Amino acid sequence: MKKSLLSLAIVTFALGITEFGMMGILEDVALGLGISNVQAGHFITAYSVGVVVGAPMLIVLRRWPLRRLLLALVAIMLVGNLSASCSPGYVTLLISRFFSGLPHGAFFGAAAIVAERLVPAGRKATAVAVVVGGMSVANVVGVPLATFLANVLSWRCAFVSVALCALVALWAIRRYVPVLAPLPDTGLKGQFRFLAVPGPWLVYAGVFFGQMSVYCWLSYIAPMMTQVTHFPPADLTWIMIVVGLGMVVGNGVSGKLSDRYPAALVTGVLALSLLVIMPCIYFCSAMKVPTVILAFLAPAALFGIGGPLQYLIVRYAKGGEMLGGAGIQIAFNVSNALAAWIGGVAIHLGYGYASPALVGLPFALIGAIALLVLYRKYNLD
Repeated sequence: MKKSLLSLAIVTFALGITEFGMMGILEDVALGLGISNVQAGHFITAYSVGVVVGAPMLIVLRRWPLRRLLLALVAIMLVGNLSASCSPGYVTLLISRFFSGLPHGAFFGAAAIVAERLVPAGRKATAVAVVVGGMSVANVVGVPLATFLANVLSWRCAFVSVALCALVALWAIRRYVPVLAPLPDTGLKGQFRFLAVPGPWLVYAGVFFGQMSVYCWLSYIAPMMTQVTHFPPADLTWIMIVVGLGMVVGNGVSGKLSDRYPAALVTGVLALSLLVIMPCIYFCSAMKVPTVILAFLAPAALFGIGGPLQYLIVRYAKGGEMLGGAGIQIAFNVSNALAAWIGGVAIHLGYGYASPALVGLPFALIGAIALLVLYRKYNLD
């Protein structure tokens, strides 16, 4: 595997810890700063807001050589997480989390283009899957490690570990990623011109609704596993590793399939599979073995949809490729936030902790329709 691609995957690994690791250390942070868990939850929101606000940075930085752009974005991540590790209180950590989120979407947008340029035709979807795969690996290794460090040492160590990853990534990108010319400058209006046709919007709809269908349930997997499936709380560690492995396998397999078959078709079929997987989660939620198997399959479909679409948007966003790629991360983060809220409404209404799996069904259907229409009417493969 190319060292240049692994260099980029180190960054997405660190971004995965930064984004998802906060969920595992939430109570430690709240206790350490003397705030409530609800207030600590604002640190998750602050990061997502940073992702949405930071993605359009690519409009300003579009003329930069691509390697320099990647290095600048990683440097922002490094500073943001170092600042978070030293934050003395609620406000400073909130600002640090917002700052840490700024390079997230922009990096994915730029890295997808760099990954495509580093490999020959026929391997481009796999290359992007390798880069995106760093985030899925973070859910298997990085997030549990950050949680362990927070429990044994201090929650601040979780942010220090991300900063160390960023430092390694700066060295690796500088050493292994070649100097690449910036994309042709299409001007400010040209950056947005790709949005005038249906194709990119169908890609974004596939990401937005496909991810939402799973995250309605995944946001509440812990209480479902303990209170419905009756796993002891200590088992949540290995269950989340199973979830992370599903993400890794789904991302890798769908990337290879998307090099052989149209990516819109591959992701559309995966979205359709959720119409079977999500009801099974609900109806099997009291049975341990089926629930664990489904806890692998649903995240596999989740990342199986997201990875190829990160590659596909670059092809549909001519003239605004980096902005198009960053838009995937905006759709992903907004979708996650809304999914958690929608799933919470179902639980609040008394339908139980397994009910979000059914709530996600219509979103899976909408996502599948969008992707299959993309394949049938606007396919570029």
